[in-house]
Amino acid sequence: MASPKQPDISYHPDEKKFKERTVRRLAEDPSLPQAPLPAGFPTKICGPIVWEGKDWKDEKQWVYQLNPTELEEIDGALAYFKGLGKPMGYIAEDTFPLPTLSASLKKLAHELYSGRGFFVLRTIPVDQYSKADLVIIYAGISSYVGSARGKQDGTGAVLAHIKDLTVSHAHEKGGVNKTAYTTDKQVFHNDLGDLVALLVLETAAEGGLSLVSSCGRIYNEIAATRPDLIQTLSEPWPLDSFGGDPGYTTRPLLLYEDGKIIIQYSRRLLTGYNEQKRSANIPPITEAQAEALDMLHFLAEKYAMGITFQKGDIEYINNMGLLHAREAFRDDDKSPRHLLRLWLRDEELGWKTPKPLAPIWTRLFSIGPEEQRFPIEPEIARKAGITTTPTK
Repeated sequence: MASPKQPDISYHPDEKKFKERTVRRLAEDPSLPQAPLPAGFPTKICGPIVWEGKDWKDEKQWVYQLNPTELEEIDGALAYFKGLGKPMGYIAEDTFPLPTLSASLKKLAHELYSGRGFFVLRTIPVDQYSKADLVIIYAGISSYVGSARGKQDGTGAVLAHIKDLTVSHAHEKGGVNKTAYTTDKQVFHNDLGDLVALLVLETAAEGGLSLVSSCGRIYNEIAATRPDLIQTLSEPWPLDSFGGDPGYTTRPLLLYEDGKIIIQYSRRLLTGYNEQKRSANIPPITEAQAEALDMLHFLAEKYAMGITFQKGDIEYINNMGLLHAREAFRDDDKSPRHLLRLWLRDEELGWKTPKPLAPIWTRLFSIGPEEQRFPIEPEIARKAGITTTPTK
């Protein structure tokens, strides 16, 4: 008997192939739309985090504009922290005091966990600060939104640069195999951790629109039309570690925990990307999983909202309740798109972490202040075992 093969599916979703796969599978089993939902899963979820892009009419609904007094407070907090002489890992509410802005940031944090799930803080005058001072400001403000920072690679880096590195870092072992480091379209996905924050150091010359989409809205449509795919999404999937140990892990992409629908996945781990092909010696995904994977993307696209960045903006997203994506972009010498990324969690407000995600979340957020590394210059995420000097 022939071994199962990976379906005809790639990192960039192909709508024609998706529709053809759906027609084929329904022809093979017309009863699929009548399948029961998995035990315990709701027929529909409601709440402020369940929305469609057309629900948002005006930037004032999600943009918080910093005023001159608040900007002065930020400068004062920067001076206070620098006066302590501590490593950046100690940036926190008590070391970056914001007497009045703090209350607004706390309300916005509630909006992430109990409201629509996203907001934009506008705008930090980034050209007025050194690179190191900007990192302190970014981490300081963000400590009021998510008190814990998650590490983003094996060397303890809690800060990542989202920038086209295909030329500057082409020499690195393995090349550039994450869309975050290219100008390519980034399809819908989640990062790791409760929240993702993005500080805009520079916008692209053209393109690069940020997109967000409600997991709850996507769930409701799949549950109503194709409950069999809810079953598929809630079962274990083989996620490639691309040479890691173990070679792959398994977990569901869809979880229902404490009344919350959580979708957590990166398409690259299921299809490969660029020169980083899916590993040969791990189980392929199934035809049902391929259909479900494309359905997630195309429904996210259908109900998405676009957020136009301005230089100095900080975008905050609930990484468990929303999917996000990025359109392709073009840089030039004057406008090379450059973002800084943090992964955050608020221990008081945070959603209950589902059991399949708990080991990942524990690994992310169990990093002490002395171990946290803040790379000031762009670099590609590295595995453990590489010697680095912590950034003060």
